[in-house]
Amino acid sequence: MSPSQQPPLIKLEKICFAYPGRPPVLRNLDLELRPGDKIGLAAPNGSGKTTLLHIIMGLLRPSSGRLEFFGRPAAEEEDFIAVRRRVGLLFQDADDQLFSPTVLDDVAFGPLNLGKSREEAREISLRTLSFLGLEDFADRVTFKLSGGEKRLVSLATVLAMEPEVLLLDEPTAGLDQRTKKMLIDIMQNLSQAYLLISHEFDFLAATADHIYTMEEGRILLDDELYIHQHQHAHRLGKQPHKHI
Repeated sequence: MSPSQQPPLIKLEKICFAYPGRPPVLRNLDLELRPGDKIGLAAPNGSGKTTLLHIIMGLLRPSSGRLEFFGRPAAEEEDFIAVRRRVGLLFQDADDQLFSPTVLDDVAFGPLNLGKSREEAREISLRTLSFLGLEDFADRVTFKLSGGEKRLVSLATVLAMEPEVLLLDEPTAGLDQRTKKMLIDIMQNLSQAYLLISHEFDFLAATADHIYTMEEGRILLDDELYIHQHQHAHRLGKQPHKHI
């Protein structure tokens, strides 16, 4: 059975959301993520991308609509506790994800929270760090890491929980070109389905099978969206303008 014929891992129907006192961010948004899907999402700031990921994780609750995970509906906190054991979220800010004294402590926190023994959690953590090329990071002090190093360690904390689905919010933030190339290689070898948010089109093109965008609070599921780069100059280039 091809991925497109398999039941969705995540299914959102008619999701609406607005922050208090502000216009709606999401308007009747629909989304399905199936086994094997590698979906990239590129859209302007303020379009609701991060809000969407937080709604999927139950960190925000929609005003209307329906969420379903692995064939089961989710609406209450108890439902999302189960979801978070199977869906991993990489936050946009690494400092929201790291809070332990050392890298190994941070990476082991998730497996321990899932009921693994200390020995099992350590083994999983070291294996995950090795997978990411961070073998020498285990005993490093987390708050002394560079921004790019924190980003990779944050990813390690997510992968160590062995999730079935990954939600990645700007994973290349703070990374240099060499590390971005390494991250591309890592993501091309991931077995999990994932939804990836990024402003970097080259990165999306290398890691996503489909690239979608958002407009007026909805995802535009357009397989004919072609991402490209170009260079150009305008005599009055400082003036606001559009490309058609």
